[in-house]
Amino acid sequence: MSAVAELILADEEATMALGRRLADVLDADGLVAFLYGDLGAGKTTFARAFLKALGVGERVKSPTYSLVEGYELGERQAFHLDLYRIADPGELEWLGLDSLAEPGAIVLVEWPERGAGALPPVDLALSFRHEGPGRAVRLEPTSPKGEQIVAALTLAPTPQA
Repeated sequence: MSAVAELILADEEATMALGRRLADVLDADGLVAFLYGDLGAGKTTFARAFLKALGVGERVKSPTYSLVEGYELGERQAFHLDLYRIADPGELEWLGLDSLAEPGAIVLVEWPERGAGALPPVDLALSFRHEGPGRAVRLEPTSPKGEQIVAALTLAPTPQA
């Protein structure tokens, strides 16, 4: 796989700008992205901005308690999962996650390590961390689609405020 990219996100607006940029470079083939990071590292902020930029017109709720939120985006669907409260990947069976593998589906998974083996193959891993007063994110492509996305994101200006 191609090189990993590291971006500094100076503040919350820069985190949201990265989400909007990802929406801009995404093609119709969909995406499976795993979002790693401690509590408060920016995963949900990023996911909300990304989904809004894709055209979600309703309020983008955190799936912390529902575990999964689904959104209709024209011909395709987007799913935002938060697996923080999952103790075992087997618990995901009752969620009916078959739709996650549909062509063109967009899948964002927070705390993906808790769903190991029960999730679709990942295209892009984003690891958020606290970095001084802001955040940093490591973009790691894990498929050819992920490589294309990282290349497109790193060609654009770095999202700093």
